[in-house]
Amino acid sequence: MAASEGGPGGLTEYIGHHLTHLTVNQGHGAFWAFHLDSIAFTMGLALLFVFLFGFAARRATSGVPGKLQAAFEILVEMVDGTVRETFHGKSKLIAPLAITIFALVFLMNFMDLIPVDLLPWAAKRVGVDHLRVVATADINTTLGMSITVFLLIWYIGISEKGAVGFFSEWFSAPFHAHGVVGKILAAFPNFLLRVIEEAVRPLSLSLRLFGNMYAGELIFVLIAGLTLESSFAHVSTYIWGIVQFVADVVWTLFHILIITLQAFIFGMLTIVYLSMAAEKH
Repeated sequence: MAASEGGPGGLTEYIGHHLTHLTVNQGHGAFWAFHLDSIAFTMGLALLFVFLFGFAARRATSGVPGKLQAAFEILVEMVDGTVRETFHGKSKLIAPLAITIFALVFLMNFMDLIPVDLLPWAAKRVGVDHLRVVATADINTTLGMSITVFLLIWYIGISEKGAVGFFSEWFSAPFHAHGVVGKILAAFPNFLLRVIEEAVRPLSLSLRLFGNMYAGELIFVLIAGLTLESSFAHVSTYIWGIVQFVADVVWTLFHILIITLQAFIFGMLTIVYLSMAAEKH
């Protein structure tokens, strides 16, 4: 949700400030830059995830479960059921991986529901000028996660089929041919299509999540900063406060669905891709 703050630069400067990362090694000719805020929130939420699951596991009981245990049991049963229906390989890594991906992506997306000025205001009090709290609104974060999934696809494929079986599929599918000449002629288009398929997977995973979360963050910033525009100066503070509150509530309720759906999609596609890599037919 949003909490607007004034500023001399107007809406454009306000938006630019909120969309600027806390960055190091950023300068003329710099080869790369580190977004410290994305790294910090990703690592912090990962530790929170481990702590919550560990805490729930230590306090788990076979009797009447508490609210935290019940919530985690629902999550585990949902993901485990999805994995059983989708993945037909032998790896025991898939279900824990899917739970981790869904929970971590959901936690990172959930940060978008915190008032947009709250944490940047607190950071400014300790001398930090820029702070973005939604790590999944950073293309570097989503691309890093999708590349990890890409490497896991190769790992599962090689584990299930062996290196020869996995890489031979690059030249034998989707076009199947009979005879030596037919297989040689089909090898190049098969290889070309497989390269495109392998490249598209991490791009689609990362860009889908990034695009949705970036748009959601931007809308919250716009709702918070529209009062800085001179065209709204004639509107009374009371009326605009009501409009802003209603817009915040409506978008927050809708965004809860988005952040949950995007976490589910990222986790579900990961399971599907890993299942495709493990299939031998």
